[in-house]
Amino acid sequence: MINQTERRVIKKESVSATDKVTSFFQPHTDIIVKKNRETTFGHKVVFASGGSNLITDCFMERGNPADTAQLIPMLKRHEVIFGQMPRQVATDGGYASKDNLAQAKEAGVKDVSFSKKRGLAVLDMVKSNWVYKQLKNFRAGIEANISHLKRCFGLRRCNWSGWEGFQQYVLSSVVSYNLLVLARLKLKPVSA
Repeated sequence: MINQTERRVIKKESVSATDKVTSFFQPHTDIIVKKNRETTFGHKVVFASGGSNLITDCFMERGNPADTAQLIPMLKRHEVIFGQMPRQVATDGGYASKDNLAQAKEAGVKDVSFSKKRGLAVLDMVKSNWVYKQLKNFRAGIEANISHLKRCFGLRRCNWSGWEGFQQYVLSSVVSYNLLVLARLKLKPVSA
């Protein structure tokens, strides 16, 4: 902290985010900067989910990598977990790029719906406007699941110490959430 303060205040140096210490108690904390939003502190967590509302994958990233850099690794993780690429993908607008669309299609994903088009035509992403709307609605449901994780399972603030504690906290929250989803699926009456 003394070194950082000396560089910034006395020497008037610009200290990169990766060199900054943001917490005495949680030195692993990253600075997360998102366009047009308040700067936050923590770690990026990327979730994958399916039609059942179960969280099927969870990846925690160090630093503040661009969202566009996360799509293809998550698709590859999906392929390792399930043995195949997903047929359709609905993502946040931050993942949108022509390169991501081309790589996802090349990998075998039939329909890729980014919530923000970022210069991409709908019919380049998916086979029809109807499919785009369905995938966009599906993504809105996933956002509700993430909100539920934050509100009811404590993902808004991690109280466990260290990077390992952070990972354990997130994964235990996801397991608890998935157990609740499974219980609710089990309790649904079977239609005749």
